[in-house]
Amino acid sequence: MSDNKAAPSIPRDKENDHTQTMAEQRQAFVKQYTQSELNHVGHYSLSPEQTAGNIENFIGVAQVPIGLAGPVKVNGEHAKGDFYVPLATTEGTLVASYNRGMRVLGAAGGVKVTVVDDVMQRAPVFIFEDARQAHAFGNWISAQFDDIKSQAETTTSVGKLRNIEQYAAARMLYLRFNFTTGDAAGQNMVGKATFAACEWIKANYPGAGLQRYNLSGAMDTDKKHSQLNTLHSRGKRVIAEATISSEILESKLGVSAQMLFKMRQISNMGSFMAGSINNGSHSANGITAMFIACGQDAANVAESSAALSFVDVDEQGNFYIAITLPSLIVATYGGGTALATQKECLEMMDCFGEGKAKKLAEIIGATVLAGELSLSAAVLAGDWVTSHDALGRNR
Repeated sequence: MSDNKAAPSIPRDKENDHTQTMAEQRQAFVKQYTQSELNHVGHYSLSPEQTAGNIENFIGVAQVPIGLAGPVKVNGEHAKGDFYVPLATTEGTLVASYNRGMRVLGAAGGVKVTVVDDVMQRAPVFIFEDARQAHAFGNWISAQFDDIKSQAETTTSVGKLRNIEQYAAARMLYLRFNFTTGDAAGQNMVGKATFAACEWIKANYPGAGLQRYNLSGAMDTDKKHSQLNTLHSRGKRVIAEATISSEILESKLGVSAQMLFKMRQISNMGSFMAGSINNGSHSANGITAMFIACGQDAANVAESSAALSFVDVDEQGNFYIAITLPSLIVATYGGGTALATQKECLEMMDCFGEGKAKKLAEIIGATVLAGELSLSAAVLAGDWVTSHDALGRNR
């Protein structure tokens, strides 16, 4: 193709694009214009029709290896018992490390996990002529909450508007709409509901000075971490905790409770100096691996991997460890959860479908705790590098 010709458009059928015929046309297009064969990308067991609503211009699949870790013993309110966890990753040692942490936690009686909050946001901003008008508008919003709630909930049978936070700056008022969303992650759900509410507000506000509104003023921090989410939560706020005797730690991990406690104090200082949003070890590893395996929106790892690690040693020398995930965004219904391999991975943990999102969140919390414990011990015991050398290199 000469340089003076426009690049061709990707083949697409506006009426019926999610078909095997269109997938094959695009595969042939790739071969013709990039000289690349899609022998593996183009080999899959699902039907292209199943991907409608999940992807555009479908050409195939990315096959990420899935390893099995467990069992992890979960003492949750929704997840109770032993679970085997699918982890999709290309990082050698990852599954082995989580597996080791799960064994230790099981020997200590398991992980107590609690979902303490569950909320999803959309945060519009309303712009006025001056700050006093914006302030008056905020008072009206508080007085009209019931009507605003009713309008928002006309768009959804699941989403419920819980409250509206207000943040004033200059001549703007930022409103953070907080919804519960059942077993869906809910970003699109709350976006539609908030739009309906904002249109009603625009049509009914009797005060002066309203110039316009934007559906998102960025205070929802969609797919971006924020301190606001750490404090107020986004998705599910999950706390996983366990108490482990020093004898178990020494026999299975080669470290003592005191060693782990002192290491956490040192790591806290390093995290503080680095300005880190996460004082734990590597929560993103387990969360990402489970997200990919289980059909979650992988970009939500940006928020979901935020973590607060805390440890203590009691008078008997037992080691207490807890991880708080303030913005874990998961779904067991909708999105990519019903795709072929993703559904199988969710079903492995009995986490597919309605009524299972908090159960999945608890299993993820327990998995993250296992990874925190295992990596911390590996760094202390000196087998962090050697394990990667043994398991993490392609030979």
